[in-house]
Amino acid sequence: MTTLCLAALQSAGTPRDVEANLAELDRAAAEAAADVLVTPELFVTGYDVGDLTGLAALDLTTRVSEIAARHGIAIVAGLPSPGPDGKVRNDAVFVDDTGQLLARYPKAHLYGDLDRRFHPGDQPPAQVTYRGVRFAVMICFDVEFPETVRTAALEGAEVVLVPTANMEPYAGVNEHLVWTRAWENQVFLAYVNRIGAEDATRYVGRSRVLGPDGRDLAQAGTGAELLRATIDTAEVARARSDFSYLASRRPPLYRLR
Repeated sequence: MTTLCLAALQSAGTPRDVEANLAELDRAAAEAAADVLVTPELFVTGYDVGDLTGLAALDLTTRVSEIAARHGIAIVAGLPSPGPDGKVRNDAVFVDDTGQLLARYPKAHLYGDLDRRFHPGDQPPAQVTYRGVRFAVMICFDVEFPETVRTAALEGAEVVLVPTANMEPYAGVNEHLVWTRAWENQVFLAYVNRIGAEDATRYVGRSRVLGPDGRDLAQAGTGAELLRATIDTAEVARARSDFSYLASRRPPLYRLR
């Protein structure tokens, strides 16, 4: 069993200012005192900030990797990247403490007009083993589909990381839905949100890190915060010792008629 520290950066960022956002990420990496640092969705550029084609063409992953290597901390960061057909992808990258890229996940489930500007990913949540812990990475709206977290758990994920940009009037996702995803799959889940506003979008904050038994390990309000939580994979086994949703499943009953 493995124990590590997870940090979650809840922030407004600076819309369309890559240098300011990377500087903030650098400060958070220096202050985190953690093994893994997770940012909100599209933290490096901003989310509701118009066309991201030009910013996506920059080598943003390398910049994040340099910060990770400089501070010896793994980083899961939200950023855009070039996609097919001239569209941009909404990505989350997982780089380790040496700056090596371990995974790149493009958001698969797109919500509303703000997301339809992106090219959707066509892969299940990314899976990464880092320091003996099995992580799954997905983005925002992805977690609202029970199949995504269930698939990740069935493939061995112990910790689900969700960079998000959840906005009004959907605070119920923070308050209820992510708790359910952690509980029904008996996994750790970190839901890392934005605060403040961009254009007409107002973010609700309320980032959470939940344990596999549904306990809140860390929870933010509506201001800027750097949350920390201890991840102990033994807790996954303990949560499943009395009963296990995964082991109790009966897949033949769930086929669509």
